[in-house]
Amino acid sequence: MSSARDTDTHGRLGRLLLPRRGVAWAVAIVPLLAAIAFMALIGSAAVPGGATDELPDDADSTLAVQLQEQLPDEDTSTAIAVFSAGDPGDSAGDKPVDDALVGELQQLVDGVRSDLSLPKGPPVTASEDGTAALAVLPVPGGTSGENRDLVTDLRSALKDGVPEGVSVEVTGPAAVMADLSEVFQGADATLLATTAGVVALLLLITYRSPILWIIPLTVVAIADRLTVAVATQSLDVLGMVWNNSTTGILSVLVFGAGTDYALLLISRYREELKTNEDRYVAMRRATARTAEAVLSSAVTVFLGLLTLVLSVFPNTRGLGVACAIGIVIAAAFVLLVLPSALVLFGRWVFWPKVPHVGDRQLVDGRGLWRRVGDGVNRRPVALVVLAGIFLAALASGTLGIQTGLSGSDKFLDEPEAITAAERLAESFPAGNADPVEVLTREDPKKVLAAVEGVDGVVAANPSTSGNGVAQVDVVIEASPGEAEAEKTVDALRDAVADLDQTYVGGTHAELIDSRDASDADLRTIVPVLSVLVLLALVVLLRSLVAPVLLVGTVLATYLASLGLSWWLFTGVFGFESLDVSVPLLAFVFLVALGVDYNIFLVTRGREEARQHGTAAGMLRALTVTGGVITSAGILLAAVFAVLGVLPLVVLAQFGVVICIGVLLDTLLVRTVVVPALAVWLGDRFWWPKRPRSHA
Repeated sequence: MSSARDTDTHGRLGRLLLPRRGVAWAVAIVPLLAAIAFMALIGSAAVPGGATDELPDDADSTLAVQLQEQLPDEDTSTAIAVFSAGDPGDSAGDKPVDDALVGELQQLVDGVRSDLSLPKGPPVTASEDGTAALAVLPVPGGTSGENRDLVTDLRSALKDGVPEGVSVEVTGPAAVMADLSEVFQGADATLLATTAGVVALLLLITYRSPILWIIPLTVVAIADRLTVAVATQSLDVLGMVWNNSTTGILSVLVFGAGTDYALLLISRYREELKTNEDRYVAMRRATARTAEAVLSSAVTVFLGLLTLVLSVFPNTRGLGVACAIGIVIAAAFVLLVLPSALVLFGRWVFWPKVPHVGDRQLVDGRGLWRRVGDGVNRRPVALVVLAGIFLAALASGTLGIQTGLSGSDKFLDEPEAITAAERLAESFPAGNADPVEVLTREDPKKVLAAVEGVDGVVAANPSTSGNGVAQVDVVIEASPGEAEAEKTVDALRDAVADLDQTYVGGTHAELIDSRDASDADLRTIVPVLSVLVLLALVVLLRSLVAPVLLVGTVLATYLASLGLSWWLFTGVFGFESLDVSVPLLAFVFLVALGVDYNIFLVTRGREEARQHGTAAGMLRALTVTGGVITSAGILLAAVFAVLGVLPLVVLAQFGVVICIGVLLDTLLVRTVVVPALAVWLGDRFWWPKRPRSHA
């Protein structure tokens, strides 16, 4: 009876997802045309540029920025021109930067200010070692593109007019933002082209067909472009924020997850074509039986990504909502559009390996995955123990992780803003390039009195005031991200704690607040996501033991991938720390996506267990799905590795952690650990509800 009900349910679902022959073309074409029309007529929303978008809610540094926005010149940023003549620390002979040269540089700076209509700033200052001078140039705010163009003009004007024997570079917050904007200039096109190229290559290798790969790639590519438009417009309507990285991560996710779903569907379709002469019947059966795994996976990933709305970082909340929208669109296109698109072309799209009725099924062969299954069946306990030891060894790398990237650590390459800051630190106190900013509604003299004598403070000067708000710039000895900088910022906060509405901000403080807020996010989101995924698996599998084991394997994979990545970052890539966002984002994406492959395997295992028992059923599931799930995992890992084409350390780190985690999950956990656990436990794996035995 139950089997008949299942068959009838699958039949209705198949007919729902794949309409009659006469309208299949409309189901395939109309959504694609509608998506293209939406993109052409509405398009993506512009990236917002709020000053606090990347800062944690209610942190001291965030409140400082909010006060700063009330100053008369709140839209003014700062560029610092660093002039060099001679070697830093060289005290032999006359100092290259003397009063006469400082006078020439002052004339140059005044002329550039006039030509570019820049506000007045402090005079040119020479370093004590006489090898460098700096000029602070306030620059008007604007969009990221306007800021980039202005900094480019500033650099060009200074370099054209600098005296012979003197070099000049520009750093400071405005220059850092300009170089960051330059990184993303054309980045979306580069990332999209690289991602599509990687997916196309892997699909071509997987299917070994010169035609088949084009269909899923086209469907997923249109889904991706539609997702970016819908997600950014939705965030705009909801009043949420995002940044340039959001659309890059979103595209990678849609391409990866969408192609994974497509691989699963096409694999089942090929299997059904070997038992059904009518390709429409084969596709209905394939779609119906794939839909359960795809929808379960999509719902789990959707809920997992939505946990990011619990973050205290506005951009992270926007990323979670955008990616959740992306998963919905990817799954919808694969289940609704791709089946109709495939059946329109017939069996020949699989050429040269066209499946025919009567061809041998994978489960009947003696291929790689059958041999792997036989090995798991012989020694399940030993394999679980050995895999556990291996994952624990990799996870031990997490014990030494340091988080927090300073401005100079955020780029894979060193743009001018970073090299200039390094040169500045050689001849001036490190904090000159990026002073601590104290914002207050009190008399600034009280702030000056409070910070005097604080260890690590070099100088403190009132910067600007108005509308009842004043800013005091405090130059400290340490560079952002250093332990001494944190001590100095903490001491400054203690010093001004008794002053009403007085907040310590600037890059130094923002790094500290972001790290502390990220730790708080982890403490909140990790348990919430773990429980959500566990509950989703309980509902899907109607079991308690299997969900607990699956969540445990995914958590172990996350820790192992983070530990191995840390060793690679420090030992191979030369990174000294992780960006504060990487541990959380890696956890959310790895747990959500890692459960995918377990769902694909276990749902097929439960289906097979009804006829063959738990142990034999899980091994048959491994034999049938091993190739497609491994292909999907390798593809997803490669797609996330593509984030490394953007010269930002945070995206490279995020991509590497996800890549390693997906490979561990695909090649070890899903291939060995989960089947071994099922064989070891037998029907207890499904407790309290056991699948109906073949007997």
